[in-house]
Amino acid sequence: MSVLEKMPFSLLELASVPTGSDIPATLLELRRYAQHADTLGFTRLWLAEHHNMEGIASSATSVLISDLAAHTELMRIGSGGIMLPNHPPLVVAEQFGTLASLYPDRIDLGLGRAPGTDPLTSRALYRDERRADNFPEEVAELQRLLGKDVDASLGKAHAYPGRDTNVPIWILGSSLFSAQLAAKRGLPYAFAGHFAPALAEEALSLYRRLFKPSATLQRPYAILCLPLILADTDEEARYLSTSSQQRVLALMYGKPLYLPPPVTDMDLHWDFASKRQVENFLALAVVGSPTTVSFKLQTILKQFEVDELMFTNDIYDRSKRLHALSLLNGLDVSN
Repeated sequence: MSVLEKMPFSLLELASVPTGSDIPATLLELRRYAQHADTLGFTRLWLAEHHNMEGIASSATSVLISDLAAHTELMRIGSGGIMLPNHPPLVVAEQFGTLASLYPDRIDLGLGRAPGTDPLTSRALYRDERRADNFPEEVAELQRLLGKDVDASLGKAHAYPGRDTNVPIWILGSSLFSAQLAAKRGLPYAFAGHFAPALAEEALSLYRRLFKPSATLQRPYAILCLPLILADTDEEARYLSTSSQQRVLALMYGKPLYLPPPVTDMDLHWDFASKRQVENFLALAVVGSPTTVSFKLQTILKQFEVDELMFTNDIYDRSKRLHALSLLNGLDVSN
């Protein structure tokens, strides 16, 4: 049996605005994208919190989660993630407790400890940079606020809505710190292989090795997020992948992060050094036709022990982006 045979597939979204489009059109397309994924049977769709990044429209993450949950029926919708140092745990608990009350058993709360922005914007968010050091304690506080919260009668603040909703909490990360925290707390873990491939194998292995069963989770459960560009042919997929390559270049040079149209020759856009940086950033990218992608995914799953795969899908053409989901759902996983 193929290692892909029973592997759940999920999606990560930044609500990327294509060059020449705008935020309203992007968010309407995102709704259609989620509906298509829901129809195809994808397990979950998460939205990533970013701020002051022109071209990325997922800053109001909980608002988008509510919209997508309202327009889908089965797929879990969540955060990938909420950058906890930007928010008081009580506010996060109230927001996600409300979401869980509106959409029972369909909401995930993925938590990260990075700012998801630049230092200037961090200050505008009233973020104390030292709060990242308190991430483990604030995760524990969220667990209390979203659980039965037996301490509420002892004069502690409680989340209402939120209390006893038991919204699933995930630890997200791109480092060994997050892997160790998830393992120590007995929480599910998602690794950001779509932008930090170098540590993926070590972090996922560490998580499984150190995992301690908890009331939340008896066995380790890990997601690996990968960049995916899937098209009818390898040649088309390589062409479409130049959009994400250009955007990584823009990120490196501090430029707006609109998703640009693909180009026929990337050598007109990068030099040797920047090409190597982009390739390192996208080292785990899965690009190709269905046959090629199926082979690459099975190779990855022989290297990484994970329970679920999550994909970014940065294709400029909106119809081809939807088509990629259909191709992914129909992969031949029997070999």
